[in-house]
Amino acid sequence: MTPNHRPTTVVFDLGGVLLDWNPRYLYRQMIDDPDEIEAFIDEVGLSAWNARQDAGRAWAEAVEELASQFPHRRELIEAFWRRWPDTLGGEIEGTVEILRELRDAGVRIVALSNWSAVTFPVAYERFEVLHWFDGIVLSGEVGVNKPDPRIYEVMAARLAVDPAEAVFIDDSPANVAAATALGYTAIHFTGPESLRASLVVLGLLTRG
Repeated sequence: MTPNHRPTTVVFDLGGVLLDWNPRYLYRQMIDDPDEIEAFIDEVGLSAWNARQDAGRAWAEAVEELASQFPHRRELIEAFWRRWPDTLGGEIEGTVEILRELRDAGVRIVALSNWSAVTFPVAYERFEVLHWFDGIVLSGEVGVNKPDPRIYEVMAARLAVDPAEAVFIDDSPANVAAATALGYTAIHFTGPESLRASLVVLGLLTRG
C-alpha cells in the first residue's frame, strides 16, 4: 500500500500496543526478588500456558493441570487466575492519542487480540478506550491464537475487513509476518512515536 492509497480500516492489537499487560505486575506483589519472579515464569512456562487460555481453554482446568505439575508453585499459579486484574497496567497513552485521532478523522478502527474471553470483560469495564472500537475479535472466542491465519480470516469475515484496504498493528513480529502474508499492510509496533510516523506516511494521520 502506497501513501497515495489511503487505507479504510486500522486493525489494532491490544496487549502491548494499547494496554500495558504484564504478569509481573501481579508477581511483584508476591515475590520481592525480580530474579525469582523470572525463575518462576520460566520454570512453569507461564507464557505458553497462558496462551492456551487465550485460545479458549477453561481456566479451572488449566490452573489445576499446571499446579499439579508444579505443586510447590501452586499458590503463585492459582494467584494468576484469582488475581488476574492485578496483571493489568494502564493505557499506553501515546497509542490512545493515536486511536483518538483516527476515530475523530472517521477512520474505521477494529481490534484483533490474543485474549481470554473470560478475562477480557475485566479490561473492557476498566478501560473506556476499548469502547471506541467498531468491533473486537478475541482469540478466546475464536478458539485459536495469532499468528494462525484462521483468526485473521475470522476477523475479516466478522468485521468485513478487506486486507488490501487495511493496516494491521501488532507488537509481535510473528503476528505482523502472518498479517503481511495475508495481504495487510502490517506495522510492527515498537512505540507510539514510530507508529505515528508510519500512519502519517500512509495518509491516516496529518501530523507527526
